[in-house]
Amino acid sequence: MKPELTTRMSRRRKCYSGPRSFGVGLIGVLLGMAIVERGNAAASGAEPCRIEVVEKESGWPVPLVELTTTHHVTLITDNAGVVAVNQPELLGREVFFTVESDGYEVPKDGFGYRGVRLVPQHGKTLKIEVNRTMIARRLGRLTGAGQFAESQLTGRDRDWRETGVFGCDSVQTAVHDGTRYWLWGDTTLPRYPLGIFDSSGATSDVLPLKNFEPPLRLHFEMFRDKKGNLRGITPMAGKGPTWATAMVDLPDRDGKKHLVCTYMKVHQNMEAYEWGLAVWNDKSQTFEKLKVIWSHSADAPKPPPLPQGHAVPWRDADGRDWILFAHPFPALRCPASFEAWQNPSSWEPLEQQRTVQAADGSEEIRPHRGVHVGGIGWHPWRKRWVTVFQQSGGKPSPFGELWYAEADAPTGPWGPAVKVLSHRNYTFYNPCLHLDFTPTNSPVLLFEGTYTAAFSGNSHPTPRYDYNQMLYRLDLDDPRLRPAQKP
Repeated sequence: MKPELTTRMSRRRKCYSGPRSFGVGLIGVLLGMAIVERGNAAASGAEPCRIEVVEKESGWPVPLVELTTTHHVTLITDNAGVVAVNQPELLGREVFFTVESDGYEVPKDGFGYRGVRLVPQHGKTLKIEVNRTMIARRLGRLTGAGQFAESQLTGRDRDWRETGVFGCDSVQTAVHDGTRYWLWGDTTLPRYPLGIFDSSGATSDVLPLKNFEPPLRLHFEMFRDKKGNLRGITPMAGKGPTWATAMVDLPDRDGKKHLVCTYMKVHQNMEAYEWGLAVWNDKSQTFEKLKVIWSHSADAPKPPPLPQGHAVPWRDADGRDWILFAHPFPALRCPASFEAWQNPSSWEPLEQQRTVQAADGSEEIRPHRGVHVGGIGWHPWRKRWVTVFQQSGGKPSPFGELWYAEADAPTGPWGPAVKVLSHRNYTFYNPCLHLDFTPTNSPVLLFEGTYTAAFSGNSHPTPRYDYNQMLYRLDLDDPRLRPAQKP
């Protein structure tokens, strides 16, 4: 997630430290005590109070809203925009809840507090309306556990099926043989602090969403072993984790499609020692090594340019089909064929744009430099190339500020840009555009990214949400985006 491999890996470095294991254990104990308390209330037959948080403008439920009492009990809305209140001291009396959420708020009172007064009662449903202050709309969490946990405590959404994933990093997705394939990086599991370090994966329908409104309910068919346990799908030989990037489906000269990716092997200190190419085996349902492109040595201390980032199809003015590998802007291209992809002599490095001008003229935005720091794509409704990218050194969060920009060509020039998503003190990295989820005549643009406390300095990860994928929606006909759009 950082400019160089060694810095990008610091989030994973925590996975190997004893103190982190102790911290995870302590958090687990505390959460467990809270769950037991709430479970006992449910077992007594007293239905919790259901508080629904909705956007005032649309009436849509809003996930990831924190409601905090004056004695520091914090409840967080789930994908249904719901919290369940069954704490005995909160029921049957007036309670002030401070309302906090990135991009959503309630008005301040006379003393400057942003909150509401409610009287929670068993079995009652209460509603809080919040105003959206950012351009992007939060649709919900795509991965992790307890996506409807609060709503389920009130007796609803009981049909939701848990995957067994607690957290996962950085998504890649591609359509292969009529099925959408999903690949994530390091993955947290309930059974131990060290989870999957060779890419968890899943399949879904090609068009996985029936609509583009919350509550978000995207079902994954996870890859599992014969015992039903979640497993990795990039089991490359060698010590240390395997990370994958640049997943794409490519035809060979006979028209047969191949799902492929680039992989890297890293030492326990998170320094890469090998890069290579891998091909999906439909029978074993894993990626298998095709060839090694680079191995660390005194003669070759750094890897050459190779496919990484998000793969984007492009047809040039001469009618030639290419795959662009972008992070966030194209850094390499190769002809769109299986044969060309595996031949480094056909790869053409591209010069990336270094900065993008803010539409209000306030700053030159420096996109973050890394493997997955944004994506590009052709938007048929805009009839232009669009991007959502992560800023390096942004404010208020150094790695939590995302911008939208457009260009006439995939290689740019890009800009000007408008900020569409901001975080108070949290990181949101590796945004991935889902241009093929929506109809061609729709102004909607969907993007997801990894929501994590890593790199932010925040010592209080958000329960259930941290280190998971969040989906957002941009409406490209929003007047606030016009400064970034060419008439």
